[in-house]
Amino acid sequence: MAYLGSKPSSGFITTAKQRITSSTNNYVDLDNAISSLADVILWVNFVKQDSTNLSLTTSTRITLGGTLVSSDIVEIAYLGKAVATQTPDTGTVTNDMLAGSIANSKLANSSITLNGSAVSLGGSATVGGTNTPAFHVHLSANQSISNATDTKVQFNSELYDTDNSYDNSSNYRFTPQTAGKYFIYTQVYFDTGANNNNIDYAYIETRKNGTAIMDTMFDFRDDRDGRKFAINSHIVQDFNGSSDYIEIFGSMSANQTGDLRFGGASSVNKSHFGAYRIII
Repeated sequence: MAYLGSKPSSGFITTAKQRITSSTNNYVDLDNAISSLADVILWVNFVKQDSTNLSLTTSTRITLGGTLVSSDIVEIAYLGKAVATQTPDTGTVTNDMLAGSIANSKLANSSITLNGSAVSLGGSATVGGTNTPAFHVHLSANQSISNATDTKVQFNSELYDTDNSYDNSSNYRFTPQTAGKYFIYTQVYFDTGANNNNIDYAYIETRKNGTAIMDTMFDFRDDRDGRKFAINSHIVQDFNGSSDYIEIFGSMSANQTGDLRFGGASSVNKSHFGAYRIII
C-alpha cells in the first residue's frame, strides 16, 4: 500500500481494560476517571450492559442497575484511554520525548559513566569524586626564629579548610581523616632582616608524623650574598585517614644572628602551606 511521508511503525494500540470479581456492591469503582458513560463499555458476566441502566455517580464510580454477587465478573473497557504497545525503534527516542527527571530507581545501578568519568547519583551529582579534604594557609606576619635552629612554621591564617583538618592555632599541622594520596605544597620566605646580614644556608623540611620526607635547601656558604628569598617544595604522600599528619619546619644560618625570620604578611602569601586529596 502506498503512503505519503514517513513510513508508519507497525504495532498495536490497545484500549485500557479493568476486571472486577468477588464484589457484592451495586456499584463499581473505576481505575481511571471518566467524564461520561460513553467513555466506557461495561459487561457483567460477559453481557454488555445498556448505559441507560447505569449512572455515573462520580468520575470514578458507576452505579449498576442491580447488586452484584461474589461470583459475578465485571469487565470495563475504556474507550477514551488507549495504551500504546508499539516498542520504539532503536535510536528513535530523542531529548524532546523525555519529560521531567529520571528517578534513580529507573536506572540499573547507583551510578553511571559519562565520557569515562563516574557520576554519582544522589542529592548532588559529582563527577569523579572531590579533591577534599583540602586546605591553604599562610603566615599573617613575620615569625622570628633562632639562628641555625629547626623551627616549625606557624602558618596561622586560613584561606580555606574544607574539613577542619588543619590546626592553625596550636600544632600547625594537617591531619586529614580521609585515607588517600595527597598533593602537599609549601613555600617559606626567609628574611635576615638587615642589609648587611648574609645567609649561609637555609632549608625547609616536610615532616610526616615527625619524620622528614622532603628536604629542600639553598646553600650560599661559598659565596654569601643572599639576604631574603623563598624556598618551594611539593610532594605526594599517602595518609591513613586517622593519625597521619604533616608539618613544615625551616632553618636558616646567617653571619649575623639577630632579627632572623620567616617572612609573612596579612595580604601576601609570602609563606604558605596547603594540600588536597588526589582523585585516582
